[in-house]
Amino acid sequence: MVRAEHWRDDRQQGTFDALNEVVVSRGGPAHVIRLATFINHSYLTTYTADGMILSTPTGSTAYALAAGGPILPPELKNLLLIPVAPHLSLDRAIVLSEGERVRLDIQTTQVAVLSVDGQFNIELINGDSVIIGTSPYVSRFLRLQERTYFYKTLLQRLGWPQIK
Repeated sequence: MVRAEHWRDDRQQGTFDALNEVVVSRGGPAHVIRLATFINHSYLTTYTADGMILSTPTGSTAYALAAGGPILPPELKNLLLIPVAPHLSLDRAIVLSEGERVRLDIQTTQVAVLSVDGQFNIELINGDSVIIGTSPYVSRFLRLQERTYFYKTLLQRLGWPQIK
């Protein structure tokens, strides 16, 4: 699972845990947001985009996949960093190592939104930060099928032919 912390003026506003993904996105339809992005306190780049998805492997087959991200098998503990409709910015997903922490500093003239598994929508303003990393909680799933079930199910759901 992944954990997101919302910070404003050096004070933590909230902590949220997600099974699938954490999304920071624009609040309105007309404006992009700028996201200064840091990995483990090291500056990566500033994205100008509609938003950013930070996904778990479980979430890699949901919104992350629709936004062009890779599919990760559920056994991994990596995070995906996926820009949503980037404008003149790095437009590729990045697979982060287990345990990495990402900080997004929000630069916007409008309201932005922090969404956690699509359940919570928290308003973000210019200067807010969202820090994303591994949650202390772990989801466990019972597998009743063979180990290759994930790939077979994935192919079926995506409508790809399976050749025997």
